[in-house]
Amino acid sequence: MAESNLIYGHHPVTEAIRAGKAVDKVFFQQGLRGELEKEIRHLTKAHDIPLQVVPREKLNKLTKGTHQGVVAFMALVEYMPLEDIVPFVFEQGQTPLLLLLDNVSDVRNFGAICRSAECAGVHAVVFGQSGSAPVNEEAMKASAGALARIRLCRVRSIFSAVEWLQQSGVQIVATALEARSKKVYEADFTAPTAILMGSEGEGVHPKLLKMSDVVVKIPQATDFDSFNVSVAAGIVLYEALRQRDF
Repeated sequence: MAESNLIYGHHPVTEAIRAGKAVDKVFFQQGLRGELEKEIRHLTKAHDIPLQVVPREKLNKLTKGTHQGVVAFMALVEYMPLEDIVPFVFEQGQTPLLLLLDNVSDVRNFGAICRSAECAGVHAVVFGQSGSAPVNEEAMKASAGALARIRLCRVRSIFSAVEWLQQSGVQIVATALEARSKKVYEADFTAPTAILMGSEGEGVHPKLLKMSDVVVKIPQATDFDSFNVSVAAGIVLYEALRQRDF
């Protein structure tokens, strides 16, 4: 049975991308070659849309009609360029507060984090093209509708996003249980800040930790496993909110 957020076929998909429609990802049939493959690869790369090569059988299951080897998943939300958001926030006389998600792949965690971010006044949630949870109906439900309100930036590389933010005067505050980690309330969140949260299993990538300006941890009363990432995000965001005296 075809899904309601799908479009398929050569011309419908390519025209949607060219028209600037919000496309979440594109599936392309394994083994197809020629001009269609070149066109799809060029368009998806130019518009920062994730492209996944899949067997024909998968496309057949997704669609009712002739898919011609290409299926696009339409996004439920609009993505915004990070490079547009930060200057806009500064121009409004506000101090940027952003949330960076490094491979947070659980849909419910992603939705819950975005809900907390909206409540805390976060200017944008930034996440990578690959390895991140899809922005689908389940994520929308877990966010209690916050995904329809908050600014979302899907970037090709979190590493590049971190570098750009630092060059733009935004400090990166990462969360990790490390020897150099400060307690979360010892960090200064009143400065322009991007809070970096890691994946459920691996945490923040070691290279990103090295790139970060500050690393913080949430104090715990016991040595039990660390907080769930959505809970941890809520705690850190509340500390930022408290310091900014909203």
